[in-house]
Amino acid sequence: MAMSSHKFATILGAVILGFGIWILADRSSFISVLQTSNNLKIGAYVFIGVGAVTMIMGFLGCIGAVNEIRCLLGLYFTALLLILVAQVTAGVLVYFHKDKVKEEMSTIVNNLILNYDPDNYQQAAVQETWDYVQSQVKCCGWTSYLNWTENINLMNRTVTTYPCSCNNESFSVMEEGNVIKNGFCEIFNNTQSNNDPKDWPVYTEGCMEKVQMWLQDNLGIILGVCIGVAVIELLGMMLSICLCRHIHSEDYSKVPKY
Repeated sequence: MAMSSHKFATILGAVILGFGIWILADRSSFISVLQTSNNLKIGAYVFIGVGAVTMIMGFLGCIGAVNEIRCLLGLYFTALLLILVAQVTAGVLVYFHKDKVKEEMSTIVNNLILNYDPDNYQQAAVQETWDYVQSQVKCCGWTSYLNWTENINLMNRTVTTYPCSCNNESFSVMEEGNVIKNGFCEIFNNTQSNNDPKDWPVYTEGCMEKVQMWLQDNLGIILGVCIGVAVIELLGMMLSICLCRHIHSEDYSKVPKY
């Protein structure tokens, strides 16, 4: 049973490590929009570090359990205790800084809308992700569609022009391949000489509440995984203590000789 616990800890460590790498590498969800956030990057590196250490400690715990090496079991217990303390500390910090995280998220999205440029190929991936969010969630802008009026490139158009992904009509999503339109769309109207937001065929509701709800739902999954890891860590700590108590300190025959 002890060895199974150590193996499970190794697997969970790999899951945490993979999650941290996903945060840094993802390019197909709203996470990629937030990758400029320092807090998100720090969180990702913490996940990678905790996952890597958990995997290593799980491996050492397996060796210590099989060969009954007290020093490895003691190291395994100490490492799990430190990781558990770090997880609790991180959870407390996230809880008390959640308003700051929301504020930073709003700043990132508003800057993205402000500087949105279909011809800026360096930011194409992030802009396409935001277009995907607006089209799928059926929203426009962050607090409302009027956030787009701060985009100078858009408002300087002499004809009615709007973000294509905000289109509230059925043709905003192409039937073949479900491809989302990106960039700006134009409506040529001879009676208009400026770009009036009132003429935009777009969703008026902003994406803030829906995106925050999506993040909270995914945060619940992350929290569940962290709780599962914590339970396994506690179980591993208890088992390592039990094994240490049953190993006689004067029995050196099982300690590898070099």
